[in-house]
Parts: sequence; structure tokens; C-alpha cells
Amino acid sequence: MNVYTTDSIRNVVLLGHGGSGKTSLVEAMAYVSGLTSRIGKVTDGTTISDYDKEEIKRKFSINTSVVPIIWKDTKINILDTPGFFDFVGEVEEAVAAADAAVIVVSGKAGVEVGTEKAWELCEKYKLPRMFFVSDMDVDNASFREVVETLTEMYGKKIAPFYQPIRENEKFVGYINVMKMAGRRFTGIGEREDCEIPDYCKPNLDIYREAMMDAVAETSEEFMERYFAGEEFSVGEIRAAMKMNVDDGSIIPVSMGSSIELRNIHNMLNDMVELLPSPVKKECAGINTKTNEIFQADYNFSKAKSAYVFKTIADPFIGKYSLIKVCSGVIKSDDILYNSSTESEEKLNKLYVMRGNKPIEVTELHAGDIGAIGKANCKTGDTLSTKATPILFGKTEISRPYTYMAYKAKKKGDEDKISQALAKMMDEDLTIKAVNDSENRQTLLYGMGDQHLSVIVSTLAEKYKVEVELDKPKVAFRETLRKKSDVEYKYKKQSGGHGQYGHVKMTFEPSGDLESPYVFDQIVVGGAVPKNYFPAVEKGIQDSVTKGPLAGYPVVGVKAVLYDGSYHPVDSSEMAFKTAAIQAFKKGFMEASPVLLEPIVTITVLVPEKYTGDVMGDLNKRRGRVLGMNPAGTGKTEVVADVPMMELFGYNTDLRSMTGGSGVYSYEFARYEQAPSDVQEKEVAARAAEA
Repeated sequence: MNVYTTDSIRNVVLLGHGGSGKTSLVEAMAYVSGLTSRIGKVTDGTTISDYDKEEIKRKFSINTSVVPIIWKDTKINILDTPGFFDFVGEVEEAVAAADAAVIVVSGKAGVEVGTEKAWELCEKYKLPRMFFVSDMDVDNASFREVVETLTEMYGKKIAPFYQPIRENEKFVGYINVMKMAGRRFTGIGEREDCEIPDYCKPNLDIYREAMMDAVAETSEEFMERYFAGEEFSVGEIRAAMKMNVDDGSIIPVSMGSSIELRNIHNMLNDMVELLPSPVKKECAGINTKTNEIFQADYNFSKAKSAYVFKTIADPFIGKYSLIKVCSGVIKSDDILYNSSTESEEKLNKLYVMRGNKPIEVTELHAGDIGAIGKANCKTGDTLSTKATPILFGKTEISRPYTYMAYKAKKKGDEDKISQALAKMMDEDLTIKAVNDSENRQTLLYGMGDQHLSVIVSTLAEKYKVEVELDKPKVAFRETLRKKSDVEYKYKKQSGGHGQYGHVKMTFEPSGDLESPYVFDQIVVGGAVPKNYFPAVEKGIQDSVTKGPLAGYPVVGVKAVLYDGSYHPVDSSEMAFKTAAIQAFKKGFMEASPVLLEPIVTITVLVPEKYTGDVMGDLNKRRGRVLGMNPAGTGKTEVVADVPMMELFGYNTDLRSMTGGSGVYSYEFARYEQAPSDVQEKEVAARAAEA
């Protein structure tokens, strides 16, 4: 592949709802641009960007893939992202590496929740963007409805560039709104002039006016000419458009059919002409040697630096670190310094990825996207030179809150599973595997049930290990509510030395649920010698790890040794420790023992219209709503305290309640006494288990 300079590069992320046609659009662009000689289909599992076995099986994107497309001597690095919300980590990595976005909307399904989420991501990263309305070959697709909805949502910045011409339910051509000219398709990427049909004119006038309004807004001179009734030239419109697309004050809307390859050439033209090259973007890090800000700004003449934005770790194709060059020119024989690990890395080879196919290149210029094979670096690392060591800020990735307990189906597979999960966690930062030793379970965290299902499938397919998922146990605690006074004498005689330890103790709430126990002694007259006090405390220390009620850790107990007796020959530390353990069991069960359940503070962000449903659902989960805060753009933040055990399956329920638009996060808050029915059930379950 040729080497492309910064001004000849476009890094464009495709965003949109699941099933809106992003991967099909990549296929169409690859075919029209001559990258491929056949069109792959998502349904057949033959596309360039959905190459993973899971993607082929499930028929939707799971990973972000990079497909470089050459059009008009410009390299467009297309980042094809998943549309399903469970794979948002992949989307966030891609958006951070892109300089512009195309939001794909299905003309059949219209604007969906995924469209809004894509817009929000573009706003967060200040990305110039365009819309592409797909499925124009489908009978009931409506470009007009999509444009109306987008204008309602985002205002006058929405500027339709083309209008479809349909005859007998077929997509036969388009009108170029800028040139006010009709075109009829004659072949792939080919068209001829045609008359604008009368039935298209009412909508065309609306689209034209929207475009002229937007152009007039760009300067005072244009505004005056517009009000004077003057027409702008195509060149003036184009120049004004480019400037306004860059700053986000105009959002072009294109349309086409990926299946019939119609209007794809215009889409490619617009991406090259209207979307910015990295030259226009700012990018800054810290020079760790001088502690000064390093303005990389995709300048090829500055010291070399690159950011690792994604990792591919595949047992079949090996490990690749996807990089975006932030400054300088990186060559295949460079030695780069990793600021995160403080180690040097000799590159040997440099690639650009085409889906899962690495293509060797000699160098990558600032702003380009490429890959390094077998490098000792992780997602979020910065590569630079030792002379100018740079550190860029890491991409903010969503935290996973959905989790299940998992265990190996085959005994002895545990090590293989943890190694496979470690590789998967390198690749996907929204996967977390946690060892919960307290409940003797291992937990697998993901962004939703579908994500967890894909992880289990990937373990079986790629890494040949099988796990089964189960409902996780909740980390309860035990404490007592009253005071008890008990005595226990441990006495054993079996030839030779016997065992003798005798304690009198009280147990009561300490008032501190953060600490397991407080130990005190008020023994007078040497009834129990001082040298046995540590043994008594050790007995209490061992007892609180597994409480007598249901085997959960004990908190908030005050144990006081006030009397007892000893034997000059038979007493030992072991005997007093055993006596204390038995006294604890007896005393704890006599002091109104209760189970404490973990309470979390949950924050749910939803569109205002769903607030009532969300609050009603939280109440059903024994939640206490603490407050509601307006969160801008028609959204509300609901904050509530909810028992941890009631959040099992919440992700799925919230999505179905809010059409996929609700998101939540939670933090552990405290422990509270569990209701008696919950306690009875849990104690019975633990007894059956034991």
C-alpha cells in the first residue's frame, strides 16, 4: 500500500443503531472504490469488517475493525463499529481515534436510540459529522421522515445534500440539492442527467431552503446577499459547507443503497471533500522528561509519537496493537519508547489492517492509523522516542456493571480460562474477571447479558475452554442486635497432659459496622492469666471470618472477657482459643443475630418520559429514591439506594423499559439489616448448601 501524507488522510468512524447498515456500507464503499471485486454480505458472513467467528454466527458487529479505502488519492480509514450497546467499549475506542463520523440511519427503521447515542458521542468528542440514510432501495424507506426527525431533534444545522428519486417503488436516481440537478443511475458509480420530477419539487424546495439558510449563516456578506435575493455559486456553497462541517454548524445528510451500490460514489466524494484531515485536529500530551505540554497536533515534522487505541489478541492471527500516529513519521525499523512501561520496543514490521488482514507498510505519517505486531504494549499506552518521551491521556471507557458467577465445566481448566480471559481483557477493556474469595466464586463482568454470552462463546470457540454462568451470590454480613452473657469451659482429659480453658464473656453490638470486632478484657484477680488473653482474642478473630448464622463474615461485635478459670498444668493457648470460639458461637446466637445486606447507590440516566417507570421499578426492588436531577437534553438522573441483590438482571429490564436509552452506574454505599423473609431464605439456602 502507498504511503499517505497527513492532508491525504481521513479517519472516519461509522456509528449508528445495531442493524442500520454500517457494515454493508463499508462493503459497498470497498467495492465501488475498487478495494474488492466482490460484495460481501452480513447474512453470508463474507464481509471484510465482520471477520470474527462470533460476528459471522450472530450476524452483527462485535468488534471495531479498520478498513482503509482509497478514493481520489485520499486514504479514508473507515472504523466500522458495533451498533449494539453491549459493545460500547469498542465504539469509544474508535471514536477517540477518529477525526470525523458518519452516523448511519436506516431509511426503513428511521431514527433510533442508537442514532441519539452516536450523536452524543460525537458531541462529547467534538467530531464533525454527516448522516447517511441507508436502505433507500427498500419499499417503505422514507428519506423525508428521517430528515424531518433529525431537524426536529438537532435544528437548522441538518442539511440534506441529496434527495432520492423513486419510480414504481424503485430507487432510480437522486437530485443534487446544491446543484439543483437530477441524476439517473446507469451503472455502478455512473449516472446521467435527468429532469427533476414534479412530485419531488415540494420537498426539494424545503431542502434547498435549509441548505441556503445554513450557507447564509456563515458570513455577514453571504447573509446580505441572501436577503437581497442573490443566488450563491456551487463553489461558494461548497466552500461554506466545508468550513461549517468542520466546526459542526452544518451536518450534511446523504443517502443511498449499499445493496444496489447507489449513490455510494457521492458518499465517498463528500467524505474526502467535506470531512477534515487530521491536519485540522489538535492533539496534546505531556513530555515526561520536561513535564511540559507537547502539542503533537498530527504534525509530521515533530518528534515521533503514537497512541495505542485498540488491541487485537487472536489465537489465529496473533496480537496486534492498533495505533494512531500523533506526530512525526513512524517507520518499520524504529525503536519506540513506551512511557507507560518505561521500556523500548523495536518494531521490525509496520502494518495497516484491512479487517483482520495485516498489510505491511514501510512508514505511517502523522494522523494515519496502522498496527504493530507482537508489541509489548496495551490499549491506552503511548509510544514515542526516548529523547522526547510523551504520554497522552487515556480514552475514557465505560465501566461494566452486569455480572455473573462463572466456573469451569471441566475440572483442571481453571488456569486455561484465566489465561484466556486475560487475553480477552487486553482486547476488550469492558470485560472484568474478579475473584470473590469471600463467597468462593469467580465473577465475570460485562456491559450486558449479550456481552457475557459472547464472552462465553468466544472462550469455547477461540480458546477451547468451557465455562458455565450462574446467578452470583451476594456478600451478606452477620451482626448481632442485643447483648448476651455466656460461659464456656473446654476440658479434655486423655492421658498425660489434658486441655483446660474456661471463659466468661459478653457479646454486644460495637456500633462500628466497618470493623469485624472489638476485643476487651476486664478480668480481675488473675482468674485468667494475662498470657492467655491473646489466645482468647485469636479465637474471636477466627470466629468472625465465618459467622454462626449463615457462614458470612461477622461485623460490629464487641467481645469482653470478664472472668474464667485456668488449670496450672492442663491450660494452654489452644484450650483458651477453643473455649473462646465456642463461647462466640453460643453468645452470638443468643444476641439476636441478623443478616446485613449490601446497599448500593444507583444513578440512572433516562429520557424524562421514562422517569416514572424507572422510579416505579426501583420501588419494586426495595429501592429508596433519593432524588431526581435534570441532566440536560431532555434527560433526568434518578438517584436511589437499592439492595445489591435486587439489581440482578437490572440491565436487561432497564433497556426494555426505556427502549435501550437508559444507562446506569452504582457504587457500594453501606450495609443494612436485611428483611426477615430475605434472612430466612438465605439462612435456609446456606444450610442446604452446607
